Amino acid sequence: MSMTDVPVADFSRLLYPYNGTLVSCQGKSGPPNALAIAWVMPVSVNPPMLVFAIRKDRYSYKLLEEAKEFVVNIAGFDLADRVLYFGRRSGKDVDKFKATGLTTRKAKKVGAPIVSECVAHVECRLAEIIPKGDHALLIGEVLASYVRKDAFRGVYDLKRFKPLLYLGSDTFTTTSTETIKPELAE
Repeated sequence: MSMTDVPVADFSRLLYPYNGTLVSCQGKSGPPNALAIAWVMPVSVNPPMLVFAIRKDRYSYKLLEEAKEFVVNIAGFDLADRVLYFGRRSGKDVDKFKATGLTTRKAKKVGAPIVSECVAHVECRLAEIIPKGDHALLIGEVLASYVRKDAFRGVYDLKRFKPLLYLGSDTFTTTSTETIKPELAE
């Protein structure tokens, strides 16, 4: 099999796709904001925690440092154009909710809003910030998590929900309804 080199600066593209998410936050003053984040993952079940990577020069980074709360909103494939907009525009310059027509609602446990059009929401309190290179890792303690009832039955029902998967380079995809649950031989 023939292999091709990938520039080390582009190594992360080999790890895609990632869920397309909008991380919403609210500073002490000003309107709510959100940004597109692909690099999100769980880091602990007990206590429940997740981590995401964000560039330290982002406007939302300052809001997150200030408010110490956020919501990870899981987007569907139908929101691809709006998630891209949230990733390419700064809340410092534009009201992204107004520009895209997405709406916010009050979260259950944190001051940051949820994005109404997203299928699932994970509310977090900021537990730690770890600077690493040109990004920072924000670790959140999960305070609440909930999902649209028809889209989830222990796992996502892919007949009812098409997840937004980010491939990098402004490109998105989704899944098929084909699933597999392999059984291991003993």
